[in-house]
Amino acid sequence: MAYEKVWANNPNLNKVELKKLKKDGLKIFDDIPYYAKHGFSSIPQEEWDLFKWAGLYLQRPKEAGYFMMRVCVPSGILNNEQLETLAGIARDYGRGLFDITTRQSVQFHWLQIEQIPDIFDRLKRVGLSTAGACGDITRNIVGNPLAGIDPDELFDTREIVREVYEFFQRNEDFSNLPRKYKISISANVYNTVNAEIHCLSFTPAKKVIDGKEVLGFHVKVGGGLSSAPYLAQTLDVFVTPDRVKDVAVAVTTIFRDYGYREKRHRARLKFLVADWGIDKFKEKLIELTGPLPSKGEDVQKGWNPGYFYGVHRQKQEGLNYIGFNVPLGRLSADEVFEIARIARQYGNGEVRTCNSQNLIIPNIPDEHVDAVLQEKVFERISIRPKTFTGYAVSCTGTEFCNLALVETKERMRRVAEYLDERLELDVPVRIHMVGCPNSCGQRQIADIGLQGIKTKTKDRGMIEAFEIYVGGTLLNGGKYNQNQKLKGKIDAEQISEVLLHLLTYFKETKLPGETFLAYLDRVGIEALQTELDRILAQVNTVA
Repeated sequence: MAYEKVWANNPNLNKVELKKLKKDGLKIFDDIPYYAKHGFSSIPQEEWDLFKWAGLYLQRPKEAGYFMMRVCVPSGILNNEQLETLAGIARDYGRGLFDITTRQSVQFHWLQIEQIPDIFDRLKRVGLSTAGACGDITRNIVGNPLAGIDPDELFDTREIVREVYEFFQRNEDFSNLPRKYKISISANVYNTVNAEIHCLSFTPAKKVIDGKEVLGFHVKVGGGLSSAPYLAQTLDVFVTPDRVKDVAVAVTTIFRDYGYREKRHRARLKFLVADWGIDKFKEKLIELTGPLPSKGEDVQKGWNPGYFYGVHRQKQEGLNYIGFNVPLGRLSADEVFEIARIARQYGNGEVRTCNSQNLIIPNIPDEHVDAVLQEKVFERISIRPKTFTGYAVSCTGTEFCNLALVETKERMRRVAEYLDERLELDVPVRIHMVGCPNSCGQRQIADIGLQGIKTKTKDRGMIEAFEIYVGGTLLNGGKYNQNQKLKGKIDAEQISEVLLHLLTYFKETKLPGETFLAYLDRVGIEALQTELDRILAQVNTVA
């Protein structure tokens, strides 16, 4: 029996909600074959936004009729046939571009409506889907990219993620959420999934029940970034692996039925959790799930924001996983085919994507490691990237995104290369660049976050510029003042030079081995602000 839309009679629903009451977003899958047959001009403009439920956004400019597509990759795990299929789509339809996102998905560009049915057929044959990659629906589930091979996991989460993912796939009971909804599930003790920034996260924990130690999860709810960042809060419950789906369904039901639908900018779960508080939220959860044990022991030891560079031992004897840097997450189709061949020739064919926009090739026997590293494709896609290139993250930017205010992907590449050519540090500095406040590039959790803006100048009118934020972290659960803003607007054309001066100051005043975060805790934001003021006084920028 279909669920009741308890919000349907709310007189203050926003326009998007009224539209969704008339037509569920997943119904766009039924319409796509007709549109593909009759061309882009046959798609009514009022239907454009519904394509999100099929993992499709119109690129900038929308009227040109080219689509961006995201493909869900739960936990980032791809078998060889899936990887080759994705490479083929990029080659045949996407002008050779293959992007890895900060949610472990794969993203294509330059697709046309006539091509979409064949792409869907190719994906279906290998068990992949675009449903839920975009839209007011459960997004791709972020998971431990090392699941099943990880010496630092409490247990293997692959089947748990698969069960939850498949439950929500094309499930019309949960395809009309107030807005996008993000889940992470991981048993890695180093928080490889950035648990605090998701709507719902399952994190590794243990608890003594009836005299026996039981492994399971704690539950965090209400995280999210964008212009109003919130860190997820931990509920007083302990969840065994067999009950993860039940809890995920219950939390999603709460969001569906009680989440805000009046104003789009307040339609995320984080606002409901903030208003209710976690005690009330837990009470409502228990109403739906039945009794759950109270919290146990949190076993997380630290934070690894998705970086696994180099050769590492798996928990399987004699096997290794190798972590590679993919600069800004962008590959060519030819590179992906080569990576698929190497994974098949030397391993079991798998490749795994990371939320840092990088990749891992697992299951490489000891005797094949050297041969893998000698492959030519791994000259650019390196296990030992340079300091800044290796820790740079970027959203799509104005190259394709209609929301972006500035160009980011190529600019971040140039900035990182500029810094690598001129400065060496003894610690990595994570720099994330975003083109708008939506923060797909997650600038709030970066050492240095660069947020694109438009600003007016006297002689050149409106120009692209950046604001600088410093000190983002999820270490020890994160900080609610996620990377603090420095005063000053920097001309986009001068951001490389300004960062070089600022990071040179960091190098000259830091302690040996001191991280950027530890440095900021020691000297305070005022020291960096004073130095930035000095730099901006010297550099011809828009401060």
